[in-house]
Amino acid sequence: MIKLLQIPINFKAFLIEIGDLAYFASRFFKEVFSSPFEFKELVRQCYIIGNRSLLLVGVTGFILGLVFTLQSRPTLMEFGAESWMPSMVSISIVREIGPMMIALICAGRISSGIGAELGSMRVTEQIDAMEVSGTNPFKYLVVTRIMATTLMVPLLIIFGDAIALYGSAIVENLKGDVSYQLYFNKVFNALKFADLIPAIIKTVFFGFAIGLVGTYKGYNCKKGTAGVGEASNSAVVYTSMLLFIIDFIAVFIADIFFEI
Repeated sequence: MIKLLQIPINFKAFLIEIGDLAYFASRFFKEVFSSPFEFKELVRQCYIIGNRSLLLVGVTGFILGLVFTLQSRPTLMEFGAESWMPSMVSISIVREIGPMMIALICAGRISSGIGAELGSMRVTEQIDAMEVSGTNPFKYLVVTRIMATTLMVPLLIIFGDAIALYGSAIVENLKGDVSYQLYFNKVFNALKFADLIPAIIKTVFFGFAIGLVGTYKGYNCKKGTAGVGEASNSAVVYTSMLLFIIDFIAVFIADIFFEI
């Protein structure tokens, strides 16, 4: 009997958290257009998020291009279609694999960091002290971080895609004796605006989701210092789940409007 009653309770808590997250997002849209604007903090957060994630994204993209090409090449060789490798790799990475993989890396790196940072500020009462001193902690801590992730994550994904294509070009140059110029000519001939536009647009929503969930979990952290770890961990889990949902919606809409 207890197990039967436990499912509705968990589901109710899940719905309550979705409602709280929606309210948190609506508060962000209200605060982002009101003064004062924390431009210095926004620039600082953009630098922190972009600079600290650049190496990780670059290494991830490079290995992604290497592994994907090495794994796909033998199969294409069986059908005598290795000449299609640049087209297949570029379309796959730009449309789906690159944005999704790098967004998940950013979720683990950025969202958990934001959740832990704001969570520690909450449990040590630094956020309460900001409210008492007359500062708007939501605008200073939340709005700037969400805006920073929304701006920087698409740039990180574009950078990671470029490095992934370069890694793929290295494999083709070594294995298939394909020059870099020929490889990238085939890449740019294969890519169309219908591939680039939906991929870039959804990365903006990826960045917004990463910042939103990370700040939500950290800003509403409870249970003392133990809650900091819980906020950091749940930020990654919720962000990853939300990224898959956004990706599905983006692919569905792109299939209708761009006929991919």
